[in-house]
Amino acid sequence: MSEATTHTGGPERRTRTVRGRRVFYIPGYDPFPPRRYRELYRKEAAAQAAISGYEIALKPGIGAADGFGWRVAAQIEDMPVEAEVEVLVWSDLVRGSMSAGIAATFGMLARTAWIYISTGTLWRLMGMRKGPVIAALYPVGMLLVQLAVAVLAGWIATRAVIGAAAWFGGTHPATTVAGLAAGLAVLAALMRWFKARDNRLFAYYLMHDYAYSARLRGANPPELETRLAEFGDRIAAALASGADEVLVVGHSSGAHLAVSVLADLIRAGRVPANGPALGLLTLGQVVPMVSFLPDAHRLRADLAHLSSSDALAWVDVSAPGDGCAFALCDPVAVSGVEPAGRKWPLVFSAAFTQTLSDQRWAELRWRFFRLHFQYLCAFDRPGDYDYFRITAGPLTLGDRYAGRQPSKSRIDTAMSKYTSTSAA
Repeated sequence: MSEATTHTGGPERRTRTVRGRRVFYIPGYDPFPPRRYRELYRKEAAAQAAISGYEIALKPGIGAADGFGWRVAAQIEDMPVEAEVEVLVWSDLVRGSMSAGIAATFGMLARTAWIYISTGTLWRLMGMRKGPVIAALYPVGMLLVQLAVAVLAGWIATRAVIGAAAWFGGTHPATTVAGLAAGLAVLAALMRWFKARDNRLFAYYLMHDYAYSARLRGANPPELETRLAEFGDRIAAALASGADEVLVVGHSSGAHLAVSVLADLIRAGRVPANGPALGLLTLGQVVPMVSFLPDAHRLRADLAHLSSSDALAWVDVSAPGDGCAFALCDPVAVSGVEPAGRKWPLVFSAAFTQTLSDQRWAELRWRFFRLHFQYLCAFDRPGDYDYFRITAGPLTLGDRYAGRQPSKSRIDTAMSKYTSTSAA
């Protein structure tokens, strides 16, 4: 790693040239194997390189015993860089939380809705961004519509059986029982049919997502805390390596997991003062969905701690065009835990309407889930946000955005009803 002195109109600061980087990617609530992220990186990196005029290629995976990753070789900004990217896997926990049957899912629906409504959290969230709240309400509405359709179909089947029996010879108790049995069978079959097509409707998936965060009113489940500690061990090992930068990327609900992992490492003194530069990049975050809940004491404390730390650089990128994220909502400020002298995060927009061509924007603007992953993809009119320059370029995250101003339209007013950082 080499250093150079640069002048930015203020005090001199030293920039690092990155030759080797370790990247840890924490996905959101995603049941799919991490292999999909390698293929997405391969495809989109090649597309961005062709647009932006640099070279980038993937090499075989790093072979982590308990993870999944790949190597990247790049020539960006006239500098060769090697990066190791590792996905920190919690998809097994997600799949386990999604194993509930139809009846249990409707129980989750009632419990989750009650938590967000009775605590007043739902109304606070709606006061910031309606898009992600609508996304949260979508599975509730869709599941209730499915249930209504199935009940109606079951009622029609019941009436049809009873009516047919009456036509052929009158009604008696056995006929009524047969009609009810037919109606229940139709109702159950239709509900199973809806669930089998959730890969298109996403109602069960999203319901399980929101229920997972809400079931302990914002506190992490024990199995997730155990996994976060394992993530921390892997990142700590990288911080003790010869890398020039260790970069942690948290996407969607993976953003608040990344915040907690790094806050734990810094508190425990596991970030060496003379080690690699440490960066945190949060993308399309939904932090308020958790931090606004009554018992999210741990997350709020982590947000406050990280926001004033000198041990890292933290950049938060979102876009108003992403209806699934709390776009440009400063996760520390809106959670009501902004400390005096806070430094992070730098909040700015990926500006989809400007960084995507009119044609590309027209193709994507109604594909809400695809847009939520655009931060990991190529832009055909790239601005100063480029995922592949960040993860495989020669500048650290802090140096790349040194002097960058936050977006003027960011929301930085305290909105949460609950701001305690201790359960005591």
